[in-house]
Amino acid sequence: ATPMMQRFTGGTLEGENRVIAQEPVGRMGKPEEIAATVVWLCSDTAAFVVGHAMVVDGGQTV
Repeated sequence: ATPMMQRFTGGTLEGENRVIAQEPVGRMGKPEEIAATVVWLCSDTAAFVVGHAMVVDGGQTV
């Protein structure tokens, strides 16, 4: 887990399990998944994406 998630979970397995239980996808997101979204947004493939607040949270806010 990232340092931010360690602070959020208290750095304990119990804390991680509490967070995971609330995630619709059943796991915490990986830093690589966030990075992949950023890379895509910076690519020519996403050139027509303008002014969009992209939520990358595993369905937490749906």
